Amino acid sequence: MSTTTSTNPAEVRRLASAAERSFTVTASASPAARIGWLHAVAEVLDENVDDLVQLADAETSLGVARLTGEVARTSGQLRLFADVVAEGSYLEAVIDHAVPSATPPRPELRRLLRPIGPVAVFAASNFPFAFSVAGGDTASALAVGCPVIVKAHPGHPELSRRTGELVTGALRAAGAPEGVFAVVEGYEAGLALVDDPAIRAVAFTGSLAGGRALHDRAARRPSPIPFFGELGSLNPVVVTPGADAAGGARLAEELAASFQLGAGQFCTKPGVVFVPQGSALERALPEHVGAAPAALLTSSIATGYDEGVRRLAAIDGVSVVAGGVENGARPVVLAVDASTLAERQHDILTEVFGPVTVLVRYTGDAQGDDLGRALDALEGSLTATLHAAPGEEVAPVLARLENLAGRVLFEGWPTGVAVTWAQHHGGPWPATTSGHTSVGATAVRRFLRPIAYQSAPADSLPEALRDDNPLRIPRRVDGRLVLP
Repeated sequence: MSTTTSTNPAEVRRLASAAERSFTVTASASPAARIGWLHAVAEVLDENVDDLVQLADAETSLGVARLTGEVARTSGQLRLFADVVAEGSYLEAVIDHAVPSATPPRPELRRLLRPIGPVAVFAASNFPFAFSVAGGDTASALAVGCPVIVKAHPGHPELSRRTGELVTGALRAAGAPEGVFAVVEGYEAGLALVDDPAIRAVAFTGSLAGGRALHDRAARRPSPIPFFGELGSLNPVVVTPGADAAGGARLAEELAASFQLGAGQFCTKPGVVFVPQGSALERALPEHVGAAPAALLTSSIATGYDEGVRRLAAIDGVSVVAGGVENGARPVVLAVDASTLAERQHDILTEVFGPVTVLVRYTGDAQGDDLGRALDALEGSLTATLHAAPGEEVAPVLARLENLAGRVLFEGWPTGVAVTWAQHHGGPWPATTSGHTSVGATAVRRFLRPIAYQSAPADSLPEALRDDNPLRIPRRVDGRLVLP
């Protein structure tokens, strides 16, 4: 049985001060040193995978197969960030040589990105490895030289403590300075962390309400700091008449698998799906919806799901297509006409975390006003998906989806986020609070700030900006990209 603990404010202050002291070392640590830290953490996770998965499954019931894969993803993204550091373009190094003959005369300017300082990371409930203690936020901050203090999620406290011990030991053995990493627990500790003057940025994955409260708190500090939050997302899917006619039954099976994956507890769950009136997808969907209640991560998530589904089902014009709202956390499919959605958008378009999706029936084709008005009612999302038949005119729909989301999918489903150089996991409010990604190589950009050096002597310049380019990284010199 997990015990609940809370880190007292004095200890938070001590850890934050230690992180601030360590930043004097990490800010100038060599790429090789930081790469070593990341590999050491990745290796210790892989070496302890069986024990970690056992702990995680006991606290989350996510299953051994899912959790084992998540550990591999977590160690893999640590190694990806090591590759990012080695490649070096993340520094955005730029050199503009002096041009005395310019009008006015142009001085020598050299610019790059530098680490912002100690970072507070709020772990998520639904990914106890990949978005938790040693997850992507921690990895991307450490990669660029920012110390990290993680606020553990109460949904998996024993796992958080054990992971924290392993990470701390691995970093110490790899030569990282004391204070570079720590874990705290408890609601009050989280608030104290956001308030602490040593903290220079906050990364958060969680609910819209919780994230908004922390976002506002970070902004109200005497010295406001950036808040990088992933908060809420409906991830709209548009199925055109042509796509429905060509494969509605297949799409129904795929949609059912996607919105029920992980009991619907993915931030990329397709929560609203636009289908033509009388769609084959809607007719085929009920047979693929599970009848048994889902095991949700925490009691608060289960309560929120039950209340959210009941609230949606009680709205005039909303009907239950599959599942039921009286039997705990059963998967549920609801449906509503696009005209009703336009009238009740604020009631209907509220994320419910768990295995529920809402079908929105529209009339006309994919260019029609009915679908267009319905899409215009949406707020920002992490993803948007389009299923269309070859030859269908979808430019107007695509333009709307591009405005709504940070990742646009074609002929696929949004659950599952590849950790790559090109990935973007972010979107307009309320999906995230900034334009940055929390997954993939460019996640490091959140924890960096630009600094320009004007007419600096060579021995005062960072290695990345020296003429001989000792780090062998890509740079832009006098407006031209120069590869090593």
